[in-house]
Amino acid sequence: MKVAQKTIKFLLIAAITLFTTVNFASESDKKQDNQNDGGRVNTKSEVDAYIKHHVKDSHDFSLWSYTSDDNERHHVGFPLPVILWTSEGLVTFMSSEFHHNDDGHVIVEKEGLKFAKVHSKIYELDKGVSSINFDEDHHPTNAHKVLDFSITKSVVGILLISLLMFFGFSKLAKQYKTKKVPTGFGRVLEPLVLYVRDEIARPNIGDKHYRKFTGYLLTVFFFIWASNILGLMPFGFNITGQIAITAALAIFTLVVYTFSGNKEYWMHMLWMPGVPVLIRPVLAIIELAGALIIKPFSLLVRLFANITAGHIVVMSLIAIMFTLKETMGVAGATFLSVVLSFLIILIEVLVAFLQAYIFTMLSALFIGMAVEDHSEAH
Repeated sequence: MKVAQKTIKFLLIAAITLFTTVNFASESDKKQDNQNDGGRVNTKSEVDAYIKHHVKDSHDFSLWSYTSDDNERHHVGFPLPVILWTSEGLVTFMSSEFHHNDDGHVIVEKEGLKFAKVHSKIYELDKGVSSINFDEDHHPTNAHKVLDFSITKSVVGILLISLLMFFGFSKLAKQYKTKKVPTGFGRVLEPLVLYVRDEIARPNIGDKHYRKFTGYLLTVFFFIWASNILGLMPFGFNITGQIAITAALAIFTLVVYTFSGNKEYWMHMLWMPGVPVLIRPVLAIIELAGALIIKPFSLLVRLFANITAGHIVVMSLIAIMFTLKETMGVAGATFLSVVLSFLIILIEVLVAFLQAYIFTMLSALFIGMAVEDHSEAH
C-alpha cells in the first residue's frame, strides 16, 4: 500500500512538472514557421526535414508543439544548460537564450562573445563579426566550432537511465542480502541478470574468468536495452541512435579486452605460431587492425545503424497520414499509418532487446578470446 501511494505521488509530481513546463518559442522558430504555414508538417520535404531533426540530439527538451490562432509555432518544453569551452574560457547559459537577428541566423551574445547554432551545432563567431557567412556547402566561414559540454537531451536520458539502474540494482542487491527470493521489480530483473550471467558471460568467457566481467556485461546490456526502450517512447530520446554514444560503448569494450588480454592472446596476435616467419608480420598487422579497429567499429555501427533505421522507419510510417492524405483521404491515410506504425513498433520492441543482446554477446566473445587460456583449450 505504501508503494502504491509513493507511485501515485510520483506520477502526480511528474504530471504537474510536465504541465507547468516553460512554453517557449524562439524568434527564429516564429519567423521560419510563419513562412511555412505556421510550422505544420504537410509536404514530403517538410516530413523528411522533420525526421532528420528528430533523430538528432537537441540542446533543449521539447515535449510537443502547436500552432496558435495567429499562425505562430509554439514549443512546450524546457531549456537545458549550454556549457562551452571557448577562446576566452568556459561560457555557460541556457539554451532558451538563443534568439533571432536580422540576418535570419540564431545568435546569442554572452560574456563579450557571440555564438551561432547552425544545424544543431554551436559555433563561436570571429571577433568583430555580427552575422554568419556560409560557403557553397553551407558551412560557416567566419565562425569556428567550440568544445561543447552541454547537457543535451541525450545526456538527460543517460542520467535518467543511470539513476534507474542504480536504484533498481541497489534494491535487488539488498533483497539478496535479506531474502532468498527477490520481490517487486526485483523479480523482473533477476531472470535477466541470470540470463546474462549464464547464457552470455559464462559460455563465452569461461568458468575461470566470467565473474570478473559479468558486472560490465550487465551494465552494458541493461543500459542499451533501457536506452532502446526509452527511444520508443514519445519523449524524443534517441540515445543509442547517436553515434557518439555507440562509439563510447564500443571503446569501453575495446579497453576491457585490450587490457585484459593474456600473454597467449598477444603472442598469437603479434607473432602467430604455426605459420612461416615471413608471413607473421603481415598477419600481425591484420590481427591488430581487426582487434583495435574492425571489432569496435562493427559494434558501434551495428547498434547505431539499427536503432537509427528503426526510428526513421517509425517516423516515416507515422508521416503517411500527411503525405498520402491527398490520394487516400484523411481517414484512409490515418488508418494505414496507425496500423503500420503499431506493427513496426512491436518489431522495434524486439529489436531493442535483440540489439542489447548482440552487443553484449559480442563484447563477451571478444573478452573471452582475450582471456582464454590457450594451453588449457589445446
